[in-house]
Amino acid sequence: MEQGRCVIISAPSGAGKTTIVHRLLQQGLGLAFSVSATSRERRAHEVDGRDYFFITTDDFRARIAEGAFIEWEEVYPGRFYGTLRSEIQRIWSEGRSPIFDVDVVGGLNLKTVFGDMALALFIAPPSLQVLEQRLRARGTETEQTLAVRMGKAEQEMSFASRFDAVIVNDDLERACAEALDHVQRFLA
Repeated sequence: MEQGRCVIISAPSGAGKTTIVHRLLQQGLGLAFSVSATSRERRAHEVDGRDYFFITTDDFRARIAEGAFIEWEEVYPGRFYGTLRSEIQRIWSEGRSPIFDVDVVGGLNLKTVFGDMALALFIAPPSLQVLEQRLRARGTETEQTLAVRMGKAEQEMSFASRFDAVIVNDDLERACAEALDHVQRFLA
C-alpha cells in the first residue's frame, strides 16, 4: 500500500478526541476523516459510512479473515472496531492525509503500522473524575457500561507515554490549538 502521512488521535472514551478531530478537519490541512468499522449497534444520531461503517459481527470476522483491516480490535466482548485498508487507500488516492479517531489500543496499532509517517496524539482528560462526569453528562451510559468504560479508561491512561504527544483536555480551545500546532508542524 503506497503510504502517505496520517494523524492518529486517541483517548479514553469521553476525553474529547472526536471534538478535536472535527476541529482539525475544519482547518484546511488536507486531512480526511478515516471512517472506522464497528460491529456495535448504530446510535440514533449516527450515519452509516459517515460516523462508522456498521457491519455485523459475522461480517466483521469474515473481513478479518480476508485481511481487509489494517488494524482491528475486539474492544468489548463481541464488539469489534477496525480500520479498513480500502478506507486508507481511498483517502490517499484523493491526495489527502487520513485522520483517525480511535481508541488507545487502535491508535498504538496504527502507529506501529505507519511508524514515522504517523503523528499519534493522546488526548487525556484532566482526571478520571472529570472523565466520569463527562460520560454521565452524555446520558448514553448505564451504570454497568459506565463502570466498564471507566475501567478501560484507567488502563488506557497508562499508555499515554507511548504516543508522540499528550494533550490534556482541561480547556477545549487550548487543547484544539495545541493539537493544531502539532499537526501543522508534522504535515509541513
